[in-house]
Amino acid sequence: MLANSAATLPRGHFLIEPYLYDASSPHADGFGSLTYMLYGLTNRLTVGLIPVLGYNRVDGAGDSSGIGLGDVSVQAQYRLTEFHEGSSLPTISLQLQQTLPSGKYDRLGNRPGDGLGSGASTTTLQLNTQTYFWLANGRILRMRFNVAQSFSRRASVRDVSVYGTAEGFRGHARPGNSLYVNAAWEYSLSRRWVLALDLTWRRSQGTRVHGYESPAVAGLPAIPVDRHSGTSEAFGFAPAIEYSWRANLGLLVGARLITGGNTTTTITPALALNYVH
Repeated sequence: MLANSAATLPRGHFLIEPYLYDASSPHADGFGSLTYMLYGLTNRLTVGLIPVLGYNRVDGAGDSSGIGLGDVSVQAQYRLTEFHEGSSLPTISLQLQQTLPSGKYDRLGNRPGDGLGSGASTTTLQLNTQTYFWLANGRILRMRFNVAQSFSRRASVRDVSVYGTAEGFRGHARPGNSLYVNAAWEYSLSRRWVLALDLTWRRSQGTRVHGYESPAVAGLPAIPVDRHSGTSEAFGFAPAIEYSWRANLGLLVGARLITGGNTTTTITPALALNYVH
């Protein structure tokens, strides 16, 4: 459900996989749609676009004013090796992803739910691996193990924002670097039914917000703001089940639980339709 495949598409083929989800926390729901649109440029190189749409519901006032665009990502994946039956060498790929600050993130006024982006450009370098095991009962167990490092640039911030700033704030924010590890397994119950499980771990360096806030009383000096959210660790697991009508068309249904440390616990049910041509 969460782990990117290390495989690349054959030249001229494409994959479309839209996800619908609800990132539910104690006081909010983040309804969203994320779509992988990938194309095999060569047999070893796959490129793609990942647009995100969302709508936030929060307790009290401040829900999104409507469905909005989140941060869009572009990516390229190059396959270094390919798994062959009888070999211990897995499929290994390098993936480069650039997340563009296309979603609204500041000047939110009385609609903090309109904040669907970060305002910061983020570069992610990821190593993807995938291998297969033939079990004693004749079924196949597929395993993926991926490691990613993300680096974010600074975002200029004005007024109410996703970084918790208030009206009158002028400054910037910089999300901290993030290390992400994902191990996943898929067990083939039959040719059509598959059980899946993802385990994840993320360590984030936290976000620094720096700038000045206008005082409530006119004529007083601006109030300096310099805060850091602190380093956090989050653990997650995501069970899922997939049914395939054909070799190139399948439906996945699952849920992701994220928790740990000073991270807000979220439960995210999701479904995805996978189509390859």
